[in-house]
Amino acid sequence: MAGERTEKATPKKRNEARKKGQVARSPEVNSTTVLLATTGALAITGPMMFGGMRELLSETLTRVAAPGITPETIGGLGTHFAMATGVILAPVLAAAAVAGLVANVIQNKPGLTLGAIKPDFKKVSPFSGLKRLVGPQAFMELAKSLLKVATVSVVAVLVLWPEIDRLARLSDLPPAAIAGYTGGLMIKLAFFILAVLVPLAIGDVIFQRWQHERSLKMSKQDVKEEARQQDVAPEIKGAIRRRAAQMSRQRMLAQVPSADVIITNPTHFAVALRYGQDVMAPKVLAKGQDLIALRIREIAAEHDIAIVENAPLARSLYAEVEVDQEIPASYFAAVAEVLAFVYRTSRRRLSWA
Repeated sequence: MAGERTEKATPKKRNEARKKGQVARSPEVNSTTVLLATTGALAITGPMMFGGMRELLSETLTRVAAPGITPETIGGLGTHFAMATGVILAPVLAAAAVAGLVANVIQNKPGLTLGAIKPDFKKVSPFSGLKRLVGPQAFMELAKSLLKVATVSVVAVLVLWPEIDRLARLSDLPPAAIAGYTGGLMIKLAFFILAVLVPLAIGDVIFQRWQHERSLKMSKQDVKEEARQQDVAPEIKGAIRRRAAQMSRQRMLAQVPSADVIITNPTHFAVALRYGQDVMAPKVLAKGQDLIALRIREIAAEHDIAIVENAPLARSLYAEVEVDQEIPASYFAAVAEVLAFVYRTSRRRLSWA
């Protein structure tokens, strides 16, 4: 078929998609990279963090039990505890932040895409949201999430099941031994889970890139049109646009003689309306601002077309209704009053009379 998208996307199409924030991005890579970085940071700094937290808790409990503690000093003690905790956890938090940045950079070239953060009310539409929830993409993401949860659950059972007896006897161990054992077990579990998540993340990257390439494909006609546009100089493109706008304006002004009424601002806006038997509602034949509005009024005067001054209605019709479109139902009453006035006062036979 002529419109079938079988061609690879051109560089121009790729750049346009990137500006809109449409890139191949795998959330699995982000989550796996962050988990890998935080697990590595915990494995390296875990003993130091445990010692720091133990000293901090001991110091805090000692200061709270001191006789001189007051409601005024307890607030400062809480602030000190929070800041000291942040310093102790800083290596893990920094590792997570850097990993999140690196995960995005390795998937796509770094750059600021304003199109991705531009407000789009279609994204908050309940109908669009419903389509995303029940569409093929949503089912694919659900299947991936279920596979991930099932895989992690199986790995957790395989790692923790041999440790059941020892976990049941943890209460017999001193606190330091409990902390050391559970910390080592959690790090071991995290690395086993990573051993499974890394292949899943790689597979998801391949799938996301394939899906992105598929969404960018173009038809043969699209490729030809893009090549034709690139062959034309910018000056010629501008001249073509100006010529097209001039021809469109001339066609619009040629319809003014068949209008029933011209609604004006009085000088800044002019809207030509016609209400014939061939339309269901009054139709905008022409509209313009400033010089074009002046030309519409001149043509109306030449053909003895009624000109009615109604600033709010003229501004509203100019802003909301395009040429060759019928007016919305919300303007029926206001336009009907204008047409009734024209019918009573006009010497010219109206198209709908």
